[in-house]
Amino acid sequence: QVRLVESGGGSVQAGGSLRLSCAASGDGYGRACMAWFRQAPELAREKVAHYYPGDGSTYYVDSVKGRFTISRDNAKNTLYLQMNSLKPEDTAMYYCAATNGEELWRCPGVANYDYWGQGTQVTVSS
Repeated sequence: QVRLVESGGGSVQAGGSLRLSCAASGDGYGRACMAWFRQAPELAREKVAHYYPGDGSTYYVDSVKGRFTISRDNAKNTLYLQMNSLKPEDTAMYYCAATNGEELWRCPGVANYDYWGQGTQVTVSS
């Protein structure tokens, strides 16, 4: 079982920065694909970025490219999302997630993420 705990959310003005953290514990996440998702009220959950430890590859949704960076510190068992140049449309609940398995093909699909954190709120004001 994998446990994920997010932190680092908060309220900032447009143009500001936040760094989200996701502390992982348990068995099985070491080589799993890990991702950040977000969900705003009345909108579908959206994958923001993922990180695949097998080759260090990453993915970003177009709307955050050049502004957000996903990274992982294996020594601290922590996944990060550095968010710069924040916009009001980035306002959402942000969730950390991990796949149940270490294959690269699992990374893209939302349905492949079996482990989720409780979420951390990010609010960006204009």
